[in-house]
This record gives sequence, C-alpha cells and structure tokens, in this order.
Amino acid sequence: MDISHSQSGGGLKAPDLARIDRLMDEAGIDVLLVTSKHNNQYLMGGYRFIFFAAMDAIGHSRYLPVIVYQKGQPERTCYIGNKMEGGEHANRPFWMPDVQPATWGSPDAARLAVAQIKKIGAGHARIGFEPGFLPSDAYSILIRDLPGATLVDATHMLEEMRAIKTPEELAQLRTASELITDSMMATIAMADEGWTKARIIEQLRREETNRGLNFEYCLLTLGSSHNRATSSQSWSKGEVLSIDSGGNYHGYIGDLCRMGILGEPDAELEDLLAEIDAVQQAAFSRVRAGAAGGDLIKAGQEKLKSSPGAAFTDFFAHGMGLITHETPFLMTNHPVAYEGSDAGRMLETGMVLSVETTMLHPRRGFIKLEDTLAVTADGYEMFGDRHRGWNRGGTARS
Repeated sequence: MDISHSQSGGGLKAPDLARIDRLMDEAGIDVLLVTSKHNNQYLMGGYRFIFFAAMDAIGHSRYLPVIVYQKGQPERTCYIGNKMEGGEHANRPFWMPDVQPATWGSPDAARLAVAQIKKIGAGHARIGFEPGFLPSDAYSILIRDLPGATLVDATHMLEEMRAIKTPEELAQLRTASELITDSMMATIAMADEGWTKARIIEQLRREETNRGLNFEYCLLTLGSSHNRATSSQSWSKGEVLSIDSGGNYHGYIGDLCRMGILGEPDAELEDLLAEIDAVQQAAFSRVRAGAAGGDLIKAGQEKLKSSPGAAFTDFFAHGMGLITHETPFLMTNHPVAYEGSDAGRMLETGMVLSVETTMLHPRRGFIKLEDTLAVTADGYEMFGDRHRGWNRGGTARS
C-alpha cells in the first residue's frame, strides 16, 4: 500500500513523502525528528491536538509532539503524542503506522523517540532536528542516548517542505483571509465615537471567533498615534483607524491590514492611502511564477522612493502559511531578524506572500495596507482583497 496516498476510514492523509525524501536527500538527512507543532501539523495532514493548541505547559514539563520519519521508509514512521491523543487517533486515524500516545512531558517524548530511532536501526544515522523547537531536557537525552548519531539542523529543509502550498492549503489560506476581512469590516462598522482600543480589539476577537477563526492578534491604532498596543485610548470623530489582524483557520494564518475613519476622509487622507496602494501595486506587478522574489521587493522600494511620504513610509514582504514569516524569505532583517536568502530565487506557483506598506505620518497617524497573494503561473491571486480604501466607522448603528 502507498502510504503517501492512503486515507482509510476517514483518517488523515500523508503529505507528498516523495518530495520530502528528495529534500532530505539534498540536506543529507537520514531521519527526521520533528518537534514543532506547525511542522507536525503539516506532516500529519492537518492535525493539531486541540488541548495544547494555545499552550504547551502542563505540570512540571510541556507537551512535545514528535514525528520520527526515516527517509524512504514510510512504513516505519512513528508519532509520539500525549496520552490523551489516543482518543483523537481512534476517531480520526493518523496515517502513521506506529502511534504512541504515551507522554506527559518532553523527557518522556525524547526517551520514546530514542527508542524508536534505535528500533529502526538508525542509532548511527544523520538525524535532522529542530533546534528552535527542542527543549534542553529532551536534547540532553538525545545526545546522551544516541552517542553514535549525528544531529543535523533540519530547519531549512522543513521550511522548504512547506514552501509550495497544495490546493487544499491555498483554500485554507484563502478562507482565513476572507474571514479576517469580513471580521475587520464588521468591527469597523460597529465601532463608534468613544470606543476604546481595548473594546475594538475585543469586538474583533468576537467577530473572528464567531466566523470560525482562532484569533491570534490585533494591532490597532487610532488618530495620530503610532502606538499599536491595546489601551484605553478612544476613537474620536475625524480620526483614522488602522486594524491589522492575524487569525488562523485550521492552523493556516491570515494576516491583513485595513483602514477605517470615523466620518469622511479628506483629500489628504485619500492621497496618502493612494500613495500606499501605489507601492503595493508596483510590487504586485512583479509577482508571477518564474520571477525572482527580489524583483517585487525592488519594484516596491523604487516606487516608494518617488512617493511624497517616503521619509516616513516602509515597505516589506514575507512568506505566509502555517506561520506568519516563512519561505520565501525576501528581505534581510526587515523587520524580523532573518536573512533574505530567497531574494534571488524564482517564485513558484503555490507560494504565498504577504505584502505590506506602512506610513507613520507625523500628523495623520498610522496608515497601512497589508495584502495576501498566492503566486500563480501568470501572476497572482489575492485573498481577502476587498475594502482596501477608507472604511467608515459607526455605520452599523446608523
């Protein structure tokens, strides 16, 4: 039986294991030891244990899901999970042939992982692990009990694994973006004079939750302030609002920013938002499969240079998926601290990008657009691409 395409009894389907084998081979990895929740979710076909969806700590330790995958040997794949996950597996079977719901903490998980690695005869193999997602107590057990193994940083290989989204993943990202847009519009329409930032953010949380999203964050500004933290500041007539929110739909992140105003925008505000949109559009025009990722960055930056507000405006783009910044990495340390290692790489169909232009206007406040694009063969598809102009606040009560 071909495990990579099996899905019996309504169970979870494996990802493209042939592609993963190729990436492992290129990285010189014999066995994967996957411990991050997002990479576990990808490898398991979309599953994430709900009990630990928002936290990891329990008792004296933490939840540590582990997948042990040997290159070219899917029948030896093992999932090591929390003791409560036995019921999850019974209701919707995992594709892994070996499922061990037996842990309460990270040392338990590490010991079972070591036993599995030895069981499959890989005690002297090159084992790819995730340094940023392996606690020190688990790491200590690995290096103590697998003295003949070579531990290899698998972070880049796993990022490449997630770089090209499947049609199913694109559908999840599209839904997340559309629901966030709907939630932000409902919130802006509901918010009125005197509403505080804390109240507006709580309203957005409710709107996203009611639409089936898991609320992640809301970065909100009012008036001339550039401070996006929650506070008791209230919205006043004539003031602008920027609402930047991330929410996930079955683990896939939507991340967009839209603008609101309490009243009508004047000519200056219309011009300022048009400046931002012009930078966005310049970047969009370079997005297509086969174009260098750095081309869209260059186009956005060149357009920004000629903008009247260039001195207080910033342009940025990054990859999107199960996490908010992932492959392709297009810019170096701007603002998140990683290297723009994919600037010279060709964009591929199925990559997903977040493109954002932010103006910190000294008088009119924080003005921003952030959009999500999926790369296609001849261009791009935008997700949640509605309401990119000035959206009027308080209209739900008028």
